[in-house]
This record gives sequence, C-alpha cells and structure tokens, in this order.
Amino acid sequence: MLNKYARAFFTRVLTPFAAFLIRRGVSPDTVTLIGTAGVVAGALVFYPMGEFFWGTVVITLFVFSDLVDGNMARQLGRSSRWGAFLDSTLDRVADAAIFGGFILWYAGDGDDLVLCAVSIFCLASGQVVSYTKARGESIGLPVAVNGLVERAERLVISLVAAGLAGLHKFGVPGIQYLLPVALWIVAVGSLVTLIQRVVTVRRESAEAEAAAAAPEKPQNASHGSEAAK
Repeated sequence: MLNKYARAFFTRVLTPFAAFLIRRGVSPDTVTLIGTAGVVAGALVFYPMGEFFWGTVVITLFVFSDLVDGNMARQLGRSSRWGAFLDSTLDRVADAAIFGGFILWYAGDGDDLVLCAVSIFCLASGQVVSYTKARGESIGLPVAVNGLVERAERLVISLVAAGLAGLHKFGVPGIQYLLPVALWIVAVGSLVTLIQRVVTVRRESAEAEAAAAAPEKPQNASHGSEAAK
C-alpha cells in the first residue's frame, strides 16, 4: 500500500540527487550494490549488539538507494531486464539481513526465543510473499492484489520501531517494547498478505483455464452470409 504513495513522493525528492550521481559518472548498478552493502552492514553489525538506533540510522541512509537507482536508470533511458533482476534480487538480500539482525539479537543477548521465532517467520514470510507475486507473474497471471503488508510496509514498520526502541539506551523508558510489537504486526500482516496473494493466484488461474477451455464463439450470421457470397 505504501508503494503506491510513498514511492512517488520520494522519487520526486530524490530526482536531483540521482541527476547529480549521473553527472559524476556513477552507474545505477553501482548504487544498487553500495546501497545493499550498506543495509547489510548496518543490520548485521549493529542489530546483533542491540544498537537499534544507530543501526537504523545507517540502514535508512542506504535503503533509499532502491529508489535512486531506478530513478537514474529512467533518466539515462537504460531500464533493462538485468537492472530489474539485480534490484529485485538484492532487495531480498537486504530484507534478509534486517530480520537476520533481529534474529541474532534475540537468539543472543536479547535472550527471547519467542521473538527470535517471530523474527524468523517475518524473514521467511517476507521472502515467500515476494516469491508468490514473481512466480504468479512468471506463469502469465497479473496477480492483481495489493497486499496488507508488502515490502514497503515491512521495512517502515520494522525500521521505525527498531529506531525508536533504540532510544531506550538514551534513557527513554518503556520504548524498547515497540520492536516486539512491530515484529508481531509484521508477522501477522505478512501471513495475511501471503493468503491474499495465494487466493488471488488461484482465482486468476481458474479464470485463465476456464477461458482457455471455453469453445470458440461461432461466427455471426453476417460473416456467414459474406462467406456464402
């Protein structure tokens, strides 16, 4: 849902920065790779240590590369299948690193196996949600559904909660509980989204098969009379 509105807004905001990088000779693929590396480093270095505030700051600085690289490609007129593939693949890597950081924290010093399991579910369900749409489209279905919690929602909910939870180390009381609440929201929302997409693919598949099996309509009378002539 956020993709529809937030992406358009941030694309406009980041267009001048994208143009600046183009003038400096930076390629969209380079931005994609650096952005992913920054997200992975921020998540896997800071989160396992419980440094949620600084980890989120680092991740946020790099996560917008997902919008910058596409903007650059459009300005250059270089949109390609390779660029789309690379961007989508590295998105999955970045998402896995973020929830992997939560997993490492709760499996270690965070010492909470329930939240560790919830984080694992968030990681796995997020990957499967993305896969269902990609797989449905690969077999020719539109997968025309806006899920409850898509990638943008997963990132915003998780990162905002993690950043705020990190303020506990600065003396803000009780705020550390925001992250567990956010993880549960993401887990439930991802499950709902997965069900939405599976149901949509099943419906679209049945409709496509029914349309393919339907007999061809006979030619109308006017066409028949023309043929007789």
